[in-house]
Amino acid sequence: MDAKPAQHPITSIAAPEFHLRRGPFTLAVIGETLGIAVPDAVLALPIEGVASLDRAGPDQISFLDNRRYRHALKQTSAAAVILAAENLPHCPPNSIPMVTSEPYLAWARVCTLFHPRPLAQPGIHPSAIIEPSATIDPSAEIGPLVVVGAGVKIGAHTRIGAGVTIGDHCIIGADCHIGPQVSIAYAILGDRITIHPGARIGQDGFGFAVGPQGFTPVPQLGCVRIDHDVSIGANTTIDRGSAQDTIIGAGTRIDNQVQIAHNVRIGHHCVICAQAGISGSSSLGDRVTIAGQAGFVGHVHVGSGARIGGQAGIMTDVPAGAEYVGSPAQPAREFFRGVALLRQLARRSNTRG
Repeated sequence: MDAKPAQHPITSIAAPEFHLRRGPFTLAVIGETLGIAVPDAVLALPIEGVASLDRAGPDQISFLDNRRYRHALKQTSAAAVILAAENLPHCPPNSIPMVTSEPYLAWARVCTLFHPRPLAQPGIHPSAIIEPSATIDPSAEIGPLVVVGAGVKIGAHTRIGAGVTIGDHCIIGADCHIGPQVSIAYAILGDRITIHPGARIGQDGFGFAVGPQGFTPVPQLGCVRIDHDVSIGANTTIDRGSAQDTIIGAGTRIDNQVQIAHNVRIGHHCVICAQAGISGSSSLGDRVTIAGQAGFVGHVHVGSGARIGGQAGIMTDVPAGAEYVGSPAQPAREFFRGVALLRQLARRSNTRG
């Protein structure tokens, strides 16, 4: 369907001047997209867009995923609401409930239906500098002031933003989105990768030998390998390997301002939050979650499914499935037991005083 301005510029989530918009869609189409059954009587009901519960109009769809916002659900004017079965009794009669076990996932899908990611506009901007030996798929978009080195390969429908620098012999797969001012060197990227503005991929790792005359740099002879469906946040840095490659596993999400050092290996579907730092030659299993500002010494391993708390200092290996917090980090149960003991001692001291 054709893109058009939002019908509710005040209540709609997405400002039409910034975000591509599609629609309207009938509830039948939305239900099919989400795999949710819709009553026959409302299959043809048109939905103009998405909005939060407190701002949705009578032709928009909203969602509830947190019971603390049930009061907003009761008062919403939304035409339809995505929610879990436990919240069904709180849905007002004017809103059509769309029941699912994963409301937030369904919300992400319906938002993507109305506001898809912009597609590449094929072509190379006149100001871009492209080495003749580079191979760029005709469907790719190369923005202003982009520099593409010798032997580079860029896949189909990939978008390269303004001012991006891509070093010699790098490979970027299909359907990737590389934001403005990103630099990529010594790197092989898979498909459907998003790199947000200002990220630095493939620079020298922090490696040097110490001798009587000072520091001698150790050549960083590896590269960075990023698997499919990875997202990398703004101003994040990922160093290339020294004696082996730095590897980011498929489906991993890396937040803004994260530092990943040389030779680090990250498994599939990990989550690394802002300002975390992982030192050289450390490794993560699959589905590891690292909260903001956590720090790792080098050469440690975190097992699959482990969770690392905010500002944790990881100095030893972490078992699979464990939850570690504190600095130096320790199992969460031990940490909070120690906190409780300190509080008890403080109370006793105050009482005696």
